[in-house]
This record gives sequence, structure tokens and C-alpha cells, in this order.
Amino acid sequence: MLSRSFGAVLVAALTVITVFLASSLAGRAAMVETGLYTVTGVDVDVTDKDASTARTKAIIEAQVKAFPILVERLGSTSALEQLADLTPQQIGRMLRSLSIEEEHSAPGRYIGKLTVRFLPNKVRAIFAERGLPVVEEQAPPIVVLPVWRSPEGTIVWEENIWRKAWLDLKAEQAIVPLIVPLGDLQDTQAITPEEALAMDPVKLESIMIRYDAKAILVAIAEPSGEFAIHAIMSGDSPLGKVAFDENYQAEEGTIEASASMAARSFHNALLDHWRSVKLKMAARAQAEAEAQRAAQAVASAQALPVAVPFRNADEWNSIRQRILSVDGVLGVDISTFARNGAMIKLMFGSSLEDLRNALYASNLRLDRIRGTWVLQPR
Repeated sequence: MLSRSFGAVLVAALTVITVFLASSLAGRAAMVETGLYTVTGVDVDVTDKDASTARTKAIIEAQVKAFPILVERLGSTSALEQLADLTPQQIGRMLRSLSIEEEHSAPGRYIGKLTVRFLPNKVRAIFAERGLPVVEEQAPPIVVLPVWRSPEGTIVWEENIWRKAWLDLKAEQAIVPLIVPLGDLQDTQAITPEEALAMDPVKLESIMIRYDAKAILVAIAEPSGEFAIHAIMSGDSPLGKVAFDENYQAEEGTIEASASMAARSFHNALLDHWRSVKLKMAARAQAEAEAQRAAQAVASAQALPVAVPFRNADEWNSIRQRILSVDGVLGVDISTFARNGAMIKLMFGSSLEDLRNALYASNLRLDRIRGTWVLQPR
């Protein structure tokens, strides 16, 4: 018998099962899908009493595995930590559809590679609920050309740990999209390892144009000791000039893990920079919009001459603070100030009746006395 939590997720999964099954017919021939809220290449390997039940469980597992990838793409590792408590049911409610890239079935087992698509509005809502910023504007795509240099020689297009590290990032859909060239005949004829090392501008531009990118960065790596690598990345990009030069050694103790660590570190630095720039721009735009709204409100505000009697400076400061905290009050201009009172211009954007009611709610009375508006504690 299904548990309640599994059953609830299964209901959500069944809403996309038609799309899931139909797409399996064309999954192998489909091109790699792009889109900020689409996660491709999600691997699943599920066993159960039969292949059909295993496949159904795989749907649920795929969306749960895909969501952290999406979160890290839109936010950061800190966002990932703050959303780690979401249940499969909550994740399932953000699901738009799934489709199959590859699949293999055996008795009681289902192995597949899936594409998972999320509903942007639902994802934005959960980020907003947790107070997390979302950066959705992608940087222009950048081509990364991995060059592996070892005692045996320099290679670019052949299979090697450095090229694999960049391919494994699957960063084509990231906020800062990275494209690793295919390495087909056209690429191999376009640039040689020696030309890549020399950063031949004409040859590099030919690769960049082929992949319709705005920049190309050459990433050079070489062994540094038994398990570490020395990695360098340089060039101009839409994010500014890029210059990394670091040694990396992963805790796993393999040179493959060190290569993966270096590639991810380089990409994370690009992501952090892009997010920082965009968040600052958004904050600046919001501040400018708020300032403009405030200026428009002041420009259309009414000004009411008001007398404010008080016994001492402390009472005046208390009254003034309360006035400024009242909804609808846009400002206070002091016309004259004496030992026992002041004449002010009270700037407000609402009706006079609304202003008097708001002041009254703050324990202040605004009354017309012998032709003069007088404001005092009630």
C-alpha cells in the first residue's frame, strides 16, 4: 500500500504522465533543450516490484533531483540551504512536465535520463516566500575552450579529464551559459592545440562565431603533482575581463575530481559576479523608482499651515516624530519656531478628512480654532 506522502506526489506526477510517455517516442532524437526553468540530463535508476512501478517512482525521483539544480541556477548555494526543507509534494506542485531523453527497462528496474520542466511563477513564489532574490536575466553565452597540457603533449579535441570536467557542468542553461564546442571535424579544422595555447584571435573568433556566442574563454589546465591540477582561464567576456590562475586538489584524491573542482570553481566565480551585478542593478532601479514615486507624491502634495503648541523641546520632538509616522504625511516644513510652539507646513497626499482621521489614530488632534489649524496631543 502506498504511503500518504508517496501517494500525494504520485497524483502530481500522474498529471504529467501523458507528456512523459508521449515524449519517450522521440526522446532519443530530441535536441538538447534550453530554458532557465528546464533541467536536462537528470539520471534515475529505480528498482521496484516491476518496471512499470519503477518508472512511476522515477518520475518523482527525477523532479526531486532536478529541483536543487534549478535552485542553485537561479539563486546560490545559500538559497539551496534555505530551500532544503521542501518536501517532494511541494516540489511536485511546481512541476510543469517531464520527458525522456534515454530509458532502459529490466524486470523490476527502470534506468533513464529525463528532462524536467518547472513552472516559473510557482518557483518565483517559493523564492519570494523565503525572501530569496531570483536572477533570471541570463548573461550572453560564452564559449569555453578547454586545453589540456601534459608531458605527453597538448590536446583540445580528444577526450580528456579537463574537457570532460567542463562538459559535466552542463552549463548551457545556466545564468551564465557556457558552451563547450562539439569537437567535430569543423572544430578540429578551425583551431589547433598550438593555436589555442597561443590564443590566436582569428581562430578563436571563428569558433565563437560558429556557436553564436558573445565571447570565448580559453581554459588551460595541466597536472600539478599526482592528484592536483594547475588551471588558468583568461580572456574578455560580457562580464568583464576574466583572469583566473589557481591550483586545485579535491578531497577525493583523484586528478579527475580536481579537474571537476577547478571547472566548477571558475564557473561559480562567473555566476557570483553576474548575480552580484544584476542584484545591484535591480536594487538601484527599485530605489530610483521609489524616489521618483516619492518626488511625484511631494509634487502633488497639499500643504496645510498648522500651529503646534508645546511646553518644551522634548514634547515637540515627540509630537514631530508622531506626525512623521502617520500614513499620508509626506513631510513637515518648519516656518517659525518659538519656545512654546511652532508654525509648520504639513505636507500630505490624502484628503484633509483622511489626514485628520490618521492623526487622531496616532493620538493627535487637528482642529480649526479661530481660523487657524491647530495640532496637539489628544
